[in-house]
Amino acid sequence: MFTGNEDMEATALREQGWSISAIARHLGRDRKTIRTRPVRSVRAVFARAPARGSARLGQCPLRRGGRPRVHAQLPELHPGGLRAHALRPHCEACDGVKGRATIEIEHPPGEEIQWDWVELPEAPWGGDGHLLVGSLPCSGKFRAVFAESEDQAHLIEAMDGVLRRLGGNARRWRTDRMATVVDPKSGIVQPSFVPVAKHYGVSVVACPPRRGNRKGSVEKSIHFATQRFWRTMTATTMHDAQQQLDRFCERIGDRRSRSLAKLEQLVGKEGAVTFLAARAKKRPSVADLAELERLRPLPAACYPATIEEHNTVGPSALVPFEGNAYSLPPGLIGAKVSVRHRLGSAGVEIISAAGVLLASHARETPGGGYVVRDPAHKAALEHVVLAAFTTDPPCRRKANRPPGDAARAEAAKLLSNFEDDEVVVSLAAYQSIVDDMATRDTEVQA
Repeated sequence: MFTGNEDMEATALREQGWSISAIARHLGRDRKTIRTRPVRSVRAVFARAPARGSARLGQCPLRRGGRPRVHAQLPELHPGGLRAHALRPHCEACDGVKGRATIEIEHPPGEEIQWDWVELPEAPWGGDGHLLVGSLPCSGKFRAVFAESEDQAHLIEAMDGVLRRLGGNARRWRTDRMATVVDPKSGIVQPSFVPVAKHYGVSVVACPPRRGNRKGSVEKSIHFATQRFWRTMTATTMHDAQQQLDRFCERIGDRRSRSLAKLEQLVGKEGAVTFLAARAKKRPSVADLAELERLRPLPAACYPATIEEHNTVGPSALVPFEGNAYSLPPGLIGAKVSVRHRLGSAGVEIISAAGVLLASHARETPGGGYVVRDPAHKAALEHVVLAAFTTDPPCRRKANRPPGDAARAEAAKLLSNFEDDEVVVSLAAYQSIVDDMATRDTEVQA
């Protein structure tokens, strides 16, 4: 079975100029199988993940069922003493990279882009801020885009925005085990994300679980952005925050100094001397290394995913969407509607619960706080508001208004269904029962 991951990998390698024979050898497939696969086809067939074994090898002695017992008579072996004397058994899963050898991961220029989300608490525009960061490990250049949420449609839009700001695309995307891209358990790319990867001509690789050092470039970029930008940001809307972040990345992030060895690794020692002399510098910056990192061209438009939100029309005949508000006719106030935007298009559509198109508007910049009103909707709403306006004084409260003849007639109709022989409960009967119970209790106590 030709899986979706193999289809995505074959498409990405074909876009990079690989031959059919080279792709077949790389994937371990027959050349006829590769040749008959359409390069731009959308495949959502995946091989079943191998069953996990039930045996647990190398169980951590600190976890449930394996915690070592410490005698109370030995105070030097209490938990603090175990930590001070390093007497706890080593657990690779718990310690991670601590206490074991590490080595630098080689990142050729233009080979990889690392992606990760970061949730920023207490955003000035309300709730938590969602920031997608994309980093080039070779040069250290990164860009980031704010999003309304972390669903797949907003993820695709944010990815496209980051790629446009980086100025190109890499050959491979490395992501965290986010459920919108890969299956968190198996690491296989989601069927809904395979056509996205094929649209951009890349292969997607998931990081091993609980191994954040494998995508250390984007983790360091997140730390730099949150410490240097987010803590002192003065923007109050998401639109303004995005503009300030773009300026921060260009003026501060790209001016960070990098080692001379990194430049020599890319252009050689003689080339590094010439490169720095032409710029009158002693050490290269992130922007200098990014110039040497040739990226692949991007598609003309973003992948056409659809962003959809379900909201209620407000009293001003406006429905919120992406931090803005779009108008509807006044007769729809209080109705439940769906607002949709297809990435790559310039419009916003408002759909009723029955699937009827109610209105279309030009999409404004998300998070800008714009109010978009159609002239016809505005005129109709003004007519309704003015028609309901009156100069009459309000009704007096607590006035004597006895029921009229019409109200009495309606009351007679309602009471005509009741018969006179209905059972009437007497409170005297309840009182006699209570007295008898009190008398019996007195006799029993005597």
